[in-house]
Amino acid sequence: MTRVSCVAITLAKPGCEDHVQAALAALIEPVHQERGVIQYEMHRDVENPRRFVFIEQWEDRETFDAHCVAPHIIAYLDETRELIEHSEFFAMERLG
Repeated sequence: MTRVSCVAITLAKPGCEDHVQAALAALIEPVHQERGVIQYEMHRDVENPRRFVFIEQWEDRETFDAHCVAPHIIAYLDETRELIEHSEFFAMERLG
């Protein structure tokens, strides 16, 4: 079983950062209840307050993949679709 780390980056549209921040913050509690979560931390870029970054660690690829389609994640995506300028995530395995 190989742990999976993830960096998820969200860039809110101008003027939408407070709404996006609230929607992202609402994910923290339900994600912490998910099977396999080791770390799930939200950060905000000090230079660009529209940019939010999650640092995540999951027990394995299976639990990470399940997280990506969890009902609260799907609801967040639906809720914020028009508020997000750009988002991306990088799933990685630790090499050292």
